[in-house]
Amino acid sequence: MAKDKTAYVCTNCGQESAKWIGKCPSCGQWNTFKEIRIAAESGSQAARSAAVSVRSGNDRGKNRPLLLREISAKDEPRIDMHDAELNRVLGGGLVPGSIVLLGGEPGIGKSTLTLQTILRMPEKQILYVSGEESAHQLKMRAERISHDADDSCHILCETSLESIFAHIQEVKPDLVIIDSIQTISTEDVETSPGSITQVRECASALLRFAKTSGIPVILIGHINKEGTIAGPKILEHIVDTVIQFEGDQHYMYRILRSIKNRFGSTSELGIYEMQQSGLRQVSNPSELLLTQDHEGLSGIAISSAIEGVRPFLVETQALVSSAAYGTPQRSATGFDQRRLNMLLAVLEKRVGFKLMQKDVFINIAGGLRVTDLAMDLSVIAAVLSSNVDTAIETGWCMAGEVGLSGEVRPINRIEQRIAEAEKLGFSNMIIPKYNMAGIDARKYNIRLHPVRKVEEALRELFG
Repeated sequence: MAKDKTAYVCTNCGQESAKWIGKCPSCGQWNTFKEIRIAAESGSQAARSAAVSVRSGNDRGKNRPLLLREISAKDEPRIDMHDAELNRVLGGGLVPGSIVLLGGEPGIGKSTLTLQTILRMPEKQILYVSGEESAHQLKMRAERISHDADDSCHILCETSLESIFAHIQEVKPDLVIIDSIQTISTEDVETSPGSITQVRECASALLRFAKTSGIPVILIGHINKEGTIAGPKILEHIVDTVIQFEGDQHYMYRILRSIKNRFGSTSELGIYEMQQSGLRQVSNPSELLLTQDHEGLSGIAISSAIEGVRPFLVETQALVSSAAYGTPQRSATGFDQRRLNMLLAVLEKRVGFKLMQKDVFINIAGGLRVTDLAMDLSVIAAVLSSNVDTAIETGWCMAGEVGLSGEVRPINRIEQRIAEAEKLGFSNMIIPKYNMAGIDARKYNIRLHPVRKVEEALRELFG
């Protein structure tokens, strides 16, 4: 029997070292190297045997070097998850043989999303492995979110990796769900479940199984207090796709966001609404985010943003008040606070509004977190509206990136933004002047106001 080896792994970035190091040379963090025991080669025997038993009698196991021109460029047919939002985030569906990591805070709805998705796939044999809940709990949840009996979903309450592979040989599923990876352990590693070594070895064995058998595996992982997926950072390097389920538990909306995707874009976004009967797909988020009537209220601006391929209108709220303490506060919810500080500096230097002794609070309505740079113009408009206590007229929206010299820079996919605003009944829209070059304004029923500088945009809004 081969002798086990020890190594040191950085828990922040996954960097390996033969000896302990105080400062990680890759990410620069201190005291992040932890000792792990690398199991002998026999640890992957269960994964290989399970893959061989479920693999069809083709020549997948025969591996040889191929010339680039010999490799087919055709995309493999993806597995339809029967969920438009999840398919979009995955890049068009689940790729056979891929391994996906779904992360999220406890109680956010990871297990509910996964269970209601597989209950919509009666054409596939699915093995759902739960290391946290009993079969009775899963049955109660399934009855709450679906009233149809499903003969294709197999439930297994197990935490031993070797036992899981033995059941995979017996069931021969088309899809494997592991809920959660932190509860699974292997006999080859003498540490408790959830430790760095256990998570690393179990994920590696599941990766070998997925790649050799062609059966996709979905891993569910927890989020720690730092907001990252629990376990070693190398777990995110191992998998093909990392998607994060996020949202405030006090709000009804949940956001499914792609962080890493080897088979699609990482800028895709899926939106769900949490209901008593499960998660409902939100196909038109703009209508849900603009349900309130804010006529006559200051500090509110509407922006046309894009996340991934979908445009939607989002409400920006701002509150500006005199600083009660010596140091003024700057707070942003759903928006980058460093960018907020930059926009406030532009307002003060280029436009002449004195905000040095004012508290400024920014909030993106609905619990969303938006990274689109076209939000800059609406943030500035909302801040100024609150500062002068003057409401922006109903029917106005805007989109534009603001530069350090106070210019309004061009943005991408302007026609989709205009069409979304027109569809929702807006009558006026402020856009960068540089984007007017390739636009025929006559085909829109919305009046466009091109601007070059921030002062021009504020003059259009406030006169």
